[in-house]
Amino acid sequence: MFRQPKVEYKTTSQMLVMRDAGLVLSRALDHAVAAAQVGVTTAQLNEVFEGVLREEGATSNFLGYHGFPASICTSVNHEVVHGIPGDYALQDGDIISIDGGAVVRGWHSDSARTAIVGTPRPEDVRLSEVTEEALWRGIAALASARFVGDIGAAIDDYVSSVPGPALGILEDYVGHGIGTQMHQAPDVLNYRSSNRGPKVRAGLCLAIEPMLVQGGLETAVLDDDWTVVTVDGKRASQWEHSVAVHDGGIWVLSAPDGGASRLGPLGVTPVPLDETP
Repeated sequence: MFRQPKVEYKTTSQMLVMRDAGLVLSRALDHAVAAAQVGVTTAQLNEVFEGVLREEGATSNFLGYHGFPASICTSVNHEVVHGIPGDYALQDGDIISIDGGAVVRGWHSDSARTAIVGTPRPEDVRLSEVTEEALWRGIAALASARFVGDIGAAIDDYVSSVPGPALGILEDYVGHGIGTQMHQAPDVLNYRSSNRGPKVRAGLCLAIEPMLVQGGLETAVLDDDWTVVTVDGKRASQWEHSVAVHDGGIWVLSAPDGGASRLGPLGVTPVPLDETP
């Protein structure tokens, strides 16, 4: 009765399809982030994202998921995750997290980025940059991790070491396995825990997604039953990538270069899936 949910391990050929899904998703996010300008509504960002998926022959794994009404989540300012695109027009100085997914031939990808609209506030730039770097620290840890919990420990250690005002790591929302479904076992914590999680081995695919806030960790869900906000109204950031572990190493499925440009300075060289022994 206390068994952990079964982890789905993928073959190299299956992960190659997931790479295709990740590349489509990366291009769709490129366009959505570029469109995040003053006066543009979050619904328009959703339309831009959907247009790329259609052009690429992919489908959204967000649209209709437990009734979610859009293909991306657009979380603005104090909205942490799961914001629903609508008629809100972006304003100068807004910070927005855009989270999306794509499905190609039955295999899923999931990725998120934070963008700042117009004139950035220095504290928001810091928040986004620390969150993004925390993501890469977690991915780098996966390259040599024995257990999935090593990812959260690396994220936690990095965030707590950053000088200046402390940033909080949300604990109520975590990363996850990904493959034939968007959300699978195991949970991928963004903080250090005594629960080390399952062992890391070839075929494991994870969506790693730290979410950081400028204030307290308490959150609430709005009346739309989706949008998560900080109770104190402080701003939040989310960054996410889907990552594969294979016999040759790791590869970031939702990054065009597999993560090479960000992992290299951290001492990790990602290995393309088609170079797997």
